[in-house]
Amino acid sequence: MDTKPNATPSQADQKIQQEFNQWAAAGRGDEMEDHHSDITEQTIALMDLQPADRVLDLGCGTGWASRRLAKLVPEGEVVGLDVADEMVRRAEQASAGIKNVRYVWGSAESIPRPDNVFTKVLSVESFYYYADQGKALDEIRRVMAPGSRLFILINLYSDNHYSLRWVGELKVAVQAHSETEYISLLKQHGFKGVAAQRIPDRSPSPDTYSGKWFKSADELKDFKRIGALLLMGTK
Repeated sequence: MDTKPNATPSQADQKIQQEFNQWAAAGRGDEMEDHHSDITEQTIALMDLQPADRVLDLGCGTGWASRRLAKLVPEGEVVGLDVADEMVRRAEQASAGIKNVRYVWGSAESIPRPDNVFTKVLSVESFYYYADQGKALDEIRRVMAPGSRLFILINLYSDNHYSLRWVGELKVAVQAHSETEYISLLKQHGFKGVAAQRIPDRSPSPDTYSGKWFKSADELKDFKRIGALLLMGTK
């Protein structure tokens, strides 16, 4: 596991680390692949990945998206970063034998990599956990090569009213901004060609719903129809 010497997570990151280490121990990190597979596949298809791309998977969890990316950049490299060290450990175990993927423990606010390294950055369902999103964007932009592209995919944003139900239930603080606010934020932090689009979840939905977050199967289907928010920008 790569680490950054003397790197100390912020208090907010420490809370995230503790929570997601518990998620990893409970097997919930692996569940994320099932929950976000379709919207992630659609996003990866939009990334125009090239064989030699150097890709950062920010908030990689157990590395399921990193492994998908690694297959598409056989001459390049994928680096998965997560602040939860137990997630990183499990990602390393699951990726044994894949030569062009490695995992790094660290925060989005202090990425243990040099300037101008990555040609593509993907973040799936993690950006709304970052306490200082502006600082994270500055750090992401620092490690991106000139002309490189950023892709942030999130299901929790204020334009999808169903997702706001999670805000008070999660054990760590989250950000719940609108598409317009996020576009403005990326522009404020130096990204060019900023754009956003909705990524509907096309995965099958049950005819009946008995979970926690939706009142009915129709609500779940509507949530998936509204879709995730994909934010894109260029350095």
